[in-house]
Amino acid sequence: MSDDIIISNSETIVCYAPTMITTTGIWQGDNPLDYSLPLFIVQLTLVVVVTRLLVFILKPIRQPRVIAEILGGVILGPSVLGRSNKFAETIFPQRSVMVLETMANIGLLYFLFLVGVEMDIAVIRQNGKRSLIIAIAGMILPFVIGSSFSFLLHEKSQNTKEGTFILFLGLALSVTSFPVLARILAELKLINTEIGKLAMSASLINDMLAWVVLAFAIAFTENKDTSLASLWVILSSIAFICLCFFVVKPLIGRRIKQTPEGESISEFNVCLILSGVMIAGFITDVIGTHSVFGAFVFGLIIPSGPLGLTLIERLEDFVSGLLLPLFFAISGLKTQVSAIDGATTWGVLFVVIILSCAGKVIGVVLVSFFYQMPFYEGLSLGFLMNAKGLVEMIVLNVGKDQKVLDEKSFAIMVIVALGMTAVITPIVTMVYKPSKNFTPYKRRTVQKIKLDREFRVVVSIHTPRIVPTVISLLESSCPTKKSPICVYALHLVELTGRASGMLIVHNMRKSGRPAMNRTQAQSDHIINAFENFEKSTGCVYVQTLTAVSPYSTMHEDICVTAEEKRVALIIVPFHKQQAVDGGLEATNPAFRTINQNVLANAPCSVGILVDRGLSGSARSTMNQVSHHVAVLFFGGPDDREALAYAWRMSEHPNVNLTVMRFLPGETVIETERSDSTNSRNDHSILTVETERDREKQLDEEYVTHFRTKTGNDESIAYIERVVNHGEETVGAIRTIDNSHDLFIVGRGQGTISPLTSGLTDWSECPELGAIGDLLASSDFAMTASVLVVQQYVGMGSGDPLAIPDSPSQHSEHVNIEQTNRRSHSSYTSQSSYREQLQQQQQPDFHSQH
Repeated sequence: MSDDIIISNSETIVCYAPTMITTTGIWQGDNPLDYSLPLFIVQLTLVVVVTRLLVFILKPIRQPRVIAEILGGVILGPSVLGRSNKFAETIFPQRSVMVLETMANIGLLYFLFLVGVEMDIAVIRQNGKRSLIIAIAGMILPFVIGSSFSFLLHEKSQNTKEGTFILFLGLALSVTSFPVLARILAELKLINTEIGKLAMSASLINDMLAWVVLAFAIAFTENKDTSLASLWVILSSIAFICLCFFVVKPLIGRRIKQTPEGESISEFNVCLILSGVMIAGFITDVIGTHSVFGAFVFGLIIPSGPLGLTLIERLEDFVSGLLLPLFFAISGLKTQVSAIDGATTWGVLFVVIILSCAGKVIGVVLVSFFYQMPFYEGLSLGFLMNAKGLVEMIVLNVGKDQKVLDEKSFAIMVIVALGMTAVITPIVTMVYKPSKNFTPYKRRTVQKIKLDREFRVVVSIHTPRIVPTVISLLESSCPTKKSPICVYALHLVELTGRASGMLIVHNMRKSGRPAMNRTQAQSDHIINAFENFEKSTGCVYVQTLTAVSPYSTMHEDICVTAEEKRVALIIVPFHKQQAVDGGLEATNPAFRTINQNVLANAPCSVGILVDRGLSGSARSTMNQVSHHVAVLFFGGPDDREALAYAWRMSEHPNVNLTVMRFLPGETVIETERSDSTNSRNDHSILTVETERDREKQLDEEYVTHFRTKTGNDESIAYIERVVNHGEETVGAIRTIDNSHDLFIVGRGQGTISPLTSGLTDWSECPELGAIGDLLASSDFAMTASVLVVQQYVGMGSGDPLAIPDSPSQHSEHVNIEQTNRRSHSSYTSQSSYREQLQQQQQPDFHSQH
């Protein structure tokens, strides 16, 4: 039995054989691709593989995933591979289209439901009227341009009114894709900027308006002859929305309240909601609007909290990873680029792309002038609002299914969508330079922060696990009225393929609202912990931020935040965490790369925190933190920075400090003296010797100053140990009392000391330096946490304001590092610059959650 295809009146009629679902096997002589299920599996696999391959190829040029998904469909369709009749008839035969489109629409149905579930309309209120005006301005001009060109694209033979054609074309050009824009903003590191928040709010409004216009467009399309029927469709849609919000939503809320707090949502409730999606889609399809409209509205009424979290976790990967690419593939399969024939049509295509893009840009720039925004910000915002994606593809597919758009118009609009979205990232990267807003500052190290100045710290956090240790460390850093601590807690979230738009902007939500997914739940835990820390500890001011980006560029978020907030220290978590047996186990290899990049590019000092449970320290009778801190001092800028931070901690009444200074023994001194005698004629070696002597002098001066100031403090113990090589150094460290719960050491990068000779030969983590790696090693049987500090030294001894914020700059920095790390930076402050610094000292205390 086989399927028959009958051609009649230029329409294709496909006759299906109901029994040809599953094959009896190749051993029976059957061809699996003649049966619908094996054929669908092959099609789905091919779509996913091609799409993922294109995502991988386009990733370096930072293109959103929607580009790869549409391109994948175009490649598999009649424009590329489908040009081969054998491929088209074997893999995508006409009889398979119904199954493929049905599955694609089911995927689309549930994806739009998830978009509704995750959509937080409260985001709009943050920018209110300005967002609304930008959204409307970004829609009107492209709509007018689309309407103008509709006369060129509309064929007289088309069986639709020109008014309906104008509506579809104008809507397709004027819409902004909220999920695509969110990912582009995250890729460009603009999500936490003013322009990013404004763009998100405006695109959310734009999306909402697009749904309303689409509902009207469908109503008018399906009822060509009678305007009364169109009126009934619109009234029925309004009635459906009212029913959902005023009847169904309270019923769902009542049902959820019956679930005891802390318990998971029952299978019955989940199945009820998932069935409700299908019912909502069915109702809107029956009344004359698209089924996805019902699913989207039904998603909007799902209450935030455990139910939304459960639904997203169960559906998101399957729907967005497997079924949604089918919808984009279908769009590509319908795109026949060869239908765009002749130079005139291609000319019209490029003019439409340029003018539609310009329409949004001009509209948004005019509004930005009204609100006195800088020109480059308005220009960037205009280009960002050109992001196309799911809603536009739905508009185009509905238009093609309803025969509003012919082959040529559909192909033109798909290419317009690809072109407009593809140019956003490169253009905005060139136009918008956030670095223009950076203000130079001087106090980039702990050593330069006096005890009567504000101490600013960026703390980067991957998971809530390290939060108690970080809070305990900050609490021990002696915040006072004279020297308050301003903490910028930066929650780092990986930008993955499944990251939805609302996950990316979850830090913009109002605090206290239930989390929509596991990442938001983690972020809420972190925010709550730091809020409680701020309330319970005096003179501490906390601002929580979220960075959503790929691991490869996550260090940029940390460094940019440090630069913008003018901090003196960045604290990053070590890439290993404590296991059940007390040892350290690796969590994510990407965390180590992030730390290495931060050390290379940081605009201030950096501390890597090896967490072994500092929060578990003993507490005093007043229920305040009580710690025993040890500093291992070998010499050099990093060790001086470590001592400076420990000195600050020692001001806390419940912190005891032990400083162990390692001095070279007779053997080391004799070797250095001999080397000095032999190198008197070598100018380069003599320069290094001079720098080494200068470093020793700086060490001596700083340690003497420290001992003079703290000599009468009984909570501070100073010990000197004379050692000749690494083995003796290890033995001396082992003599330190086990009661210490935190070791602070310098990274020692750029300095070669005979006192640590041999320790680097078996180093596991060079980014910790010789001593830090030793203390973090599981072989050392250490139970204390470790903070490894690297002091910021700038790009040159006379250029304290230069920022090593790129790998190329860092390579230059490394070349001169040996000189810089042994030289003491001297600053000359002009009066105007001093006034600027005084203004900067006004603390940025306002918490932003």
